Amino acid sequence: MTNRPGVPDAQPAQFEARDDFGNYDANLRFLREAGALVPGTRVLEIGSGKGRMLVELRSLGLDAVGVDNNAWMIDESRRLHGDLPLTQVTGPTLPFADAAFDLVLSFDVFEHIRDSDAHLREVRRVLAPGGRYLLQTPNKWTNSVFETIRWRSFTAWRKEHCALHTHRQLRRRFARHGFAVTFHDVKVVTEFFRRKVRRYLGPPGIVLLTVVNPDRLPLPMRTNFYVEAIRREAGGS
Repeated sequence: MTNRPGVPDAQPAQFEARDDFGNYDANLRFLREAGALVPGTRVLEIGSGKGRMLVELRSLGLDAVGVDNNAWMIDESRRLHGDLPLTQVTGPTLPFADAAFDLVLSFDVFEHIRDSDAHLREVRRVLAPGGRYLLQTPNKWTNSVFETIRWRSFTAWRKEHCALHTHRQLRRRFARHGFAVTFHDVKVVTEFFRRKVRRYLGPPGIVLLTVVNPDRLPLPMRTNFYVEAIRREAGGS
């Protein structure tokens, strides 16, 4: 996981340690399964970090740009990948025209944004009618347990993960902002996921995965939600 909108800047060394936090393979599979990788599609990625996904999207012919709230991460993305179309954004307002995009993406971002309503208003504004917001965010029920173990504290992680939602809460919040929501069945138990479990939970965590594989749980109980939110017309169903 990289620095996210609404999260204060940190030292570069912290980002090096956190940059491999997002499940890139699962996220990219989600985009494929959602039929999002269509050349020419106008795309905004919120929370581009070091630019790995943005580079992939552009290599596939999508007209993709990104925003991130941390200047160091943007500089690092350009060092790694050249002059990417990235803009620093430090608040909920997105510096783009109304209906500028067919697709908005975010991965491991939504849970960090304290004012989720302001965020969704802006996403809806920059999406064309019928446009989609595709995102991945952790499940409040499972992530609160994991973060308590990772931080060894019941409270320390709450400042960073300030906007965790349950399945029902996500559906209701998006509906209030004029989105029709579908939850996708995306398998997350990759080698990355196993390394993460091993790192924070040790060998017992790997044993637990063989007993309770999160990919086999009902969608409302999954560790991560993959959400497709379609911008409805005003007054539409």
